[in-house]
Amino acid sequence: MKQARPYPKAIITKKAARSLQAGHPWVFEGEIIRLEPDAEGNEVANGGVVDLFEEKGTWQGAGLISMQSKIRVRLLTRNANDRIDEGFWRRRILWAWEMRKTTMGRRALPGCEPDTNCCRILFSEADGTPGLIVDRYEDVLVAQVGTFGMERLRPVIYPLLLDVLRNDGQKIRGIYERADSPSRRLEGLDFYKGWWPEPGMEMPSSARVMAQENGIIYDLDIENGQKTGFFLDQKYNRRAVRELAQGKRVLDCFCHVGPFGLNAAAGGAEFVRCVDISDTALALAKENARLNKLDVDENGNQRMGFTCADVVDYLPELSHSKEMLKAEGGPFDLIVLDPPAFTKSRQAIAHAKKGYEEINEAALHLLPRGGYLATCSCSHFMSTELLEEAIAEAAHKANVQLKQIELRQQAPDHPIVWGIPETHYLDFLTFQVV
Repeated sequence: MKQARPYPKAIITKKAARSLQAGHPWVFEGEIIRLEPDAEGNEVANGGVVDLFEEKGTWQGAGLISMQSKIRVRLLTRNANDRIDEGFWRRRILWAWEMRKTTMGRRALPGCEPDTNCCRILFSEADGTPGLIVDRYEDVLVAQVGTFGMERLRPVIYPLLLDVLRNDGQKIRGIYERADSPSRRLEGLDFYKGWWPEPGMEMPSSARVMAQENGIIYDLDIENGQKTGFFLDQKYNRRAVRELAQGKRVLDCFCHVGPFGLNAAAGGAEFVRCVDISDTALALAKENARLNKLDVDENGNQRMGFTCADVVDYLPELSHSKEMLKAEGGPFDLIVLDPPAFTKSRQAIAHAKKGYEEINEAALHLLPRGGYLATCSCSHFMSTELLEEAIAEAAHKANVQLKQIELRQQAPDHPIVWGIPETHYLDFLTFQVV
């Protein structure tokens, strides 16, 4: 590195350098050999930019350092010409927004809202904004900050984000911050929620948003809902279920606020039963069904039903009780399994795999020959191969054979970056039972 660099230095191990060269953007605590001040004697600041040098002196990139995190540095760039200033962040935001417009801007269902009206605009490392996630729900942005570096950069990045979108003709009322992720504790950060105080703008009075996805209206609670208020990553997978649902009786398990079930009803399902352990989520699901006039048909007959239950117990009970199955609206022709992540660590993979196997086996016991199963996993620790093994074992135990229809992943606004396996976390498969 011949040219002078304006940042303090982090000298890293050969192992860390090889990982960066392979495309992974993290340097761990134990991979830092030492820290050095910049040319003017300024020491490393928590959350600041550091240059990364391999111990023999080769420059490896620049990143944000978090002094309390085991992930000590998150890479920003491997381009030695980059300076981490407002222009750098504007380019990152613009590239991310243009990517959403290109990949999603022309995929809307006929007569429906643009798919970019509700989408993830920034996806942390996948968009070069490590520790920052921003979701758009119509004219509101919801931001989650999980790292010390991004916490410091909020006053820089938020105005740039609003400027990029508004200059493109997008109406944005404000940014709601959901700084309540448990990962913040690992960075030494406190929790908070609320509207970003944009200078010269009046903050919205409510944290409730009416948003449309796939032509379906959702009443979202961005203050108290899971994550940023909704799960946008399944947008196109919900369409896949809609395409299978015509004339079928559908069981939507782990339904949350009802998006798979609502898409099935919109796709012409004869009846949909939504099941979730959260009565709060079910209340929103019922309201969403009513808002979209999908709860009853034109004759007043019930089209959607809602059950508060633990799906892990509920499915076996259904298969052992014909009376309960009938009361719940069965037999069912299509079952959707959208469980929460059964594992958030590598150590729990075996236990998680068993859990996926059990719920899929229980669902397959309920489906007739010719029935359909839509099933998924949302943990990057549960690889595609492991999920397929769990489903195959479930089919073997249920004594059925599966004909695969599709293997899908998360929507492109949650991009998968090769070399960063953590960005690939969602697998979604559809099958016919034969």
